[in-house]
Parts: sequence; C-alpha cells; structure tokens
Amino acid sequence: MEVQDERSGLRVLPTGAKQRALLAALVVKAGHDVSARRLIEELWGGHPPANAANALQIHVARLRRLLSRPAGRGIDEDARHPGIVTTPHGYTLRLNPADTDAAHFRQLTEQGRRALPHGPGEAGELLDQALALWRGPALQGSVLGDICADEAARLDELRLTALEMRCDAYLRTGRHGEVAGELAELTTQHPTRERFHHLLMVALYRCGRQAEALAVYERARHRIRQELGVEPGPALRDLMVRILHHDPALTRAAGPRPAEAQPQRAPAPPAEAARPLGEEMAHLHRRIERLQQEQDQLLRRFRELTGTPRGG
Repeated sequence: MEVQDERSGLRVLPTGAKQRALLAALVVKAGHDVSARRLIEELWGGHPPANAANALQIHVARLRRLLSRPAGRGIDEDARHPGIVTTPHGYTLRLNPADTDAAHFRQLTEQGRRALPHGPGEAGELLDQALALWRGPALQGSVLGDICADEAARLDELRLTALEMRCDAYLRTGRHGEVAGELAELTTQHPTRERFHHLLMVALYRCGRQAEALAVYERARHRIRQELGVEPGPALRDLMVRILHHDPALTRAAGPRPAEAQPQRAPAPPAEAARPLGEEMAHLHRRIERLQQEQDQLLRRFRELTGTPRGG
C-alpha cells in the first residue's frame, strides 16, 4: 500500500502495519463514512487496547501528516479539505476511486471482457495492461481485518478471471504457443480451477500435442477428485472427448462451438406419442450407462497409447 504523487513523483509508504491497514481500509471504503468502531475492529480485531478510540485518533493524525508531507499540498488540491475527514461517527477518505490501481484494473478488465467476443486482439492488449498493474498479492502487508481481507479476496479472484480471459484471447488469435507454458504454471498453482486446465488442453492440442492435452485431463481429474471429491465438470469432460475425436472446431476457437456448428436437435415427439414416465426413466438410465462405458473405453485406450498407469 503506497500513495504516489504523479506530479512530484513522491511515494508515501506507511511503515507500520496498523498505518498500512488503516490507509488500506480507508481507500477500500473511499468516499464512504467508516465508523470508528469498524476501524478499531479492523486494526485490533477482538483485542482492542483499553483506550482504543484515542489510539485510533493517534493513527489517523499520523496518517494525515504522512499524506501531507510533500512540497505540494497532500492528497487533495486544497489544504482546507484534508484527505481524511472526521465525521460524527468516524472517518471518510476524500479520494476519487478512479485514482487507485485497483479501480484502473477493474476498468481495464471489464473493457477486455466486453471486447473478447468480437475483438480478441484488442481484449488481449487491454487485459495485458490490467495485469501489468499487479506487483504482488492484493493489499499485501495491509490485511489485519475483514475490510481489507474481503477486498483482497475479491481482487485476487478478479485477477484469476482476467488471466483466464487473457489466455482465452491469446488462443482466439492463434497465440497458443505463447500461452501454453504460462497455462501449465497456472494449472500447477490452481489445480482445481478447471478453466485453466481447459485452456491448456486446447493450447496443447493446437500445438500438435494431443497426448499431452489428454494427460492434462487425467491430472486434473485426479487432483479434483482428490481435493474436492467430485468429477470434473461437463465442459472439461466434453473437451476430452472432442480431443479424442479430433473435433475440427477446436482449431478455431477456445470457447464454445459457433452456433452454426452445433448439431441440430431432433424435434420432440408429439405429446400423444410420449413414453410412459417409467419407461422414459429406464431409457435415460441405459443411455447414461452407455456413455459412461464409452468414456471408460476411451480412457483405457488413452492409457494404452500413452503408457499412463491407471490413476496416474
């Protein structure tokens, strides 16, 4: 957590953990009144000092001095309106939310998300800019309470989503060779995040590495079953089958197949020809069993081709 004056180049770096946590909490809630009680909980949790209100006032006073140090006038243009304003119930930080890296990151990520379907090249550039703003974990060294912890979790999740979209944009523009290595690292760091596995399988398949793409599915399935106790979702399972069958749609885009490539559904039979419920349920159960048998056969064939041991 730091404050930078773009005109003078000055960087204000709170040195104490509570100073950083206080500044971070006020920035997260910029423009909103934060009660003294909430800030005390943020800094000391369930073990506040006996004179917590006075201790908070001291930290606020020190932070005000820190923010007004430069040759300029501090965080606001007008010294008569300090950055941290005392209110009847607590404190408010006067700050344009757009002046934070977090807000800039969110803005660029949203622009990239909107551009992805029709302009993946533009989306990739926007998401590159967004991710370049990161220098470490969100609010690193400033998290003492729920205000900062919740915001850090939201930002970290948004960063992973931005990474997924950026890799997707690269695949849509034929840059699978560039992104395969990064995706391999991301699947190691986030083994239960299926989207990274999905994108890596597509990247490897497009690089002509079908066996490695299928091995990614096996590893993902093993880790997800081990850590979550469930099977991979239908999107990942469907991708594995499509790779085995060399689905030509995989060479065009990392996302869903184009609408025109989707198989046409057979029209539903008329109501009077519908089967009895019991017979229909039995038919569905038999169909599910056949699909499971087909998947097992495909996996056995894959293990024979690659020498992958069962469960490996």
